[in-house]
Amino acid sequence: MAPGAITPPAPRHGAPVFVLNSLDGNVSVIDSQRWVEIKRIPTGKEPHHLYLTPDERSVIVANAGSDSLTFIDPRTAEVQRVVRGILDPYHLRFSPDMKWFVTAANRLNHIDIYRWDGSDPTLVKRIATGRTPSHLWIDPHSTTVWASMQDSDELVAVDLASQTLTHRVKTGSLPADVFGTPDGQRLLLGLTGGTGVEVYDVAGGKAPELVGKIPTGKGAHAFRAAGDRRHVYVSNRVANTISKIDYTQMQVVANMPAPSGPDCMDVSADGTLIMVGSRWAGKLTLIDVAKRQVVHQVKVGKSPHGVWTLDHAGRF
Repeated sequence: MAPGAITPPAPRHGAPVFVLNSLDGNVSVIDSQRWVEIKRIPTGKEPHHLYLTPDERSVIVANAGSDSLTFIDPRTAEVQRVVRGILDPYHLRFSPDMKWFVTAANRLNHIDIYRWDGSDPTLVKRIATGRTPSHLWIDPHSTTVWASMQDSDELVAVDLASQTLTHRVKTGSLPADVFGTPDGQRLLLGLTGGTGVEVYDVAGGKAPELVGKIPTGKGAHAFRAAGDRRHVYVSNRVANTISKIDYTQMQVVANMPAPSGPDCMDVSADGTLIMVGSRWAGKLTLIDVAKRQVVHQVKVGKSPHGVWTLDHAGRF
């Protein structure tokens, strides 16, 4: 092997890995046994994020620029159907009780709340939020949606039962992804315009109270749980690193390199591998968690954003 070469990770006999190419309007499908791109699926303009349906039969790609959702079989990577008329679905989530489907309209400044009947979303309420709603989180009891306001530096809360905006607080610069602890007591908020993560006390549904800050690196952006109900990773898009946070202690316990603007990521089911989109390089980067180093990269499309696989670690 040539000096400085990296060794690809061992083959995995799991589901394909999906990478959303936001500027190409398609999805790269990665074979997780050979770690090569096997095809691209046309979706619509600006696919940014994706989410699994409650029955685990479809992964939904949200096409913000085309006002549509593309449903893909997470096992076979075949397109199942396209749902149109969903305005600017930048970010998306299902509530844990599987009754609600929520989207954030990043360019249109609203949150849409849909009822979910197991097959199709039905719009219940459109809520004006403020400038540039970015990422969503729903609490474990399916009562509250939390949303970051990217360009007004705010965190807002929406009550699902009444579909009303209940809280609005100021945050640090360019808030992005939101992660809630499994006990529903704390929220972590990545600051893309800052150097770390803000911690909020939201116990009992009260207005968010800032109780701490965790230094991680410049451009703290997207979260993904390690699956052990103790740790969560955050990508630092400007620092080109990923930090591992112990959310029981609210402190960083490890850092690892992640080149070229790391963004969204997923973690393998056994917790040993991080798959992250290197936004500025057009690559999917694989990071060995134990070694804390890059072990392989796969060329994908332009501006890779969302990354997801069915063979993933738990979401807490």
